[in-house]
Amino acid sequence: MNSEAIQWRDTARALRAQQRMIEADEAIAKAHALAPEDRLVAFLHAQSRYELGHRAADLFAQVCRLWPDNPDALRNHAMALASEGDIGAAVDLLTAALAQNPQWLDGHRVLASLRWVAGDAQDFDASYATAARANPRAQGLWLGWFSAVAQHRDWPRARAILEEAERHLGQTKPLTEARLFIANESGDGGETARLLASTEAWDDPFIQVARIRAALRAGDPARALSIALPLAQAAPGSPLAGQAWPYVSTCWRLLDDPRRDWLDGDFVRSMDVGLGEGELDELGECLRALHIAQLPYPEQSVRGGTQTDRSVLLRHEPILQRARVALMAAVKDYVATLPAPDPAHPLLSRPRDHLRISGSWSVRLTGGGYNIPHSHPMGWISSAFYVSLPQDTAPAPAGHFHYGAPPPELGLDLTPYATIAPQRGHLVLFPSTLWHGTVPTASGERLNIAFDVVPAQA
Repeated sequence: MNSEAIQWRDTARALRAQQRMIEADEAIAKAHALAPEDRLVAFLHAQSRYELGHRAADLFAQVCRLWPDNPDALRNHAMALASEGDIGAAVDLLTAALAQNPQWLDGHRVLASLRWVAGDAQDFDASYATAARANPRAQGLWLGWFSAVAQHRDWPRARAILEEAERHLGQTKPLTEARLFIANESGDGGETARLLASTEAWDDPFIQVARIRAALRAGDPARALSIALPLAQAAPGSPLAGQAWPYVSTCWRLLDDPRRDWLDGDFVRSMDVGLGEGELDELGECLRALHIAQLPYPEQSVRGGTQTDRSVLLRHEPILQRARVALMAAVKDYVATLPAPDPAHPLLSRPRDHLRISGSWSVRLTGGGYNIPHSHPMGWISSAFYVSLPQDTAPAPAGHFHYGAPPPELGLDLTPYATIAPQRGHLVLFPSTLWHGTVPTASGERLNIAFDVVPAQA
């Protein structure tokens, strides 16, 4: 590859790191034109087009010819096919690849997810079943299959998978952790206590979070706090700390500890970002075209609606570019009003000068749809921007944003701090560590954009 192509490739990478996606795409296209047979440049070019929302399946097919042993290229080829509406071709591509390499875990994961969102709730995990039974000593296949089923909270099937795995592998540490997960999340207190006792010497994060949730379910917030607070304080800004802080909040509320006010504070804001009615209509049309799934991704918080793939605010459509500018300007205003830095606080301790979007998506809820209470461990500041709302006037709090209440499966008697009535064109911003969700809608369509922001240094 000549020096000019290398220069354009490196320029594209630098621009992408700054989330200047359209300029990065132009740069990598120039590199690709100069070095069309370079497999890395071809991959980066196809990936750039895909992330921007352009058709990229043919580009990834070319990458696969140049780089046949790159599983990421094959996976992304399937995802690009699906994004262009050819779910069948995507499923066939992954199925053929898994027949050749049945222990390709990422391929099974993507195939199961594509089948599920396409509406195949019955056989979405079929590739896992076939591969695990053909390779019974491959623990990763059993665990991947278990995870694919357990995230739907189908406890009888998940237990059956573990029982079958244990017949081949015995009671390994990962399988024991999986059994603990089922016992804890399905409400089997006796089995949870037995498994927690048998894993007392284990201190990995999964076990620690299981102990926190079990203690809260057992009505022992002091015990839960003794585990959660050290996790939150050990690595500030880390995903593990982001996962632990919401439980700290819950414990402090249950214990009537005034530190809850220090943690959760008065950090939730709703504001008009200045997009006009015509722009909101255009934005709504653009987003609706992206909601092609029949079911929500199982790992997401959406119930009774759909959520888009890829980062919508990094796409190429001009209306999304304008929305991004308006939304990030509002975020900067929000950050400018935060209290003084506090090195111990998950929101106030982070750098504030340079921000980037760590993820963005659209949620479309229909009658009865809602978001279950959740938090965003990978974020710093999270959001909900309302593009379209139902025309009817359902009584409050139908469709309201609520915050502060933990997930209902913990069985805790804690109500939200407050609810916020959504307003078209308004953005709600809040700390990513704050439990939040949506009250079920009554009818009609509720269309929004959500995104997480983190310091650029993160």
